[in-house]
Amino acid sequence: MLRHEFRPGRAVAGLAMLALAGGYAADAAGAWEVPWTFFLPLFLGGLWLAAAVTWAAYLLRRRREARKASAENTVAPASTSGSHAIR
Repeated sequence: MLRHEFRPGRAVAGLAMLALAGGYAADAAGAWEVPWTFFLPLFLGGLWLAAAVTWAAYLLRRRREARKASAENTVAPASTSGSHAIR
């Protein structure tokens, strides 16, 4: 059993931030010369991608839970099965 639920959006955001940190470290070490404006679209693109992945995972999780709930409720409610009188 899983200890916690997997959040793919957080993983994507973490990878994007690691890429940014690596780029800044390479720039600071002098191994890579890029203007600081290069990192802004990378940052915003990483956040946008993480949001899109989070939204897609939410829709899939919601659909899976709805399918599971509908499969569990296959019996008729007590009021229509004849076991209880309605007054």
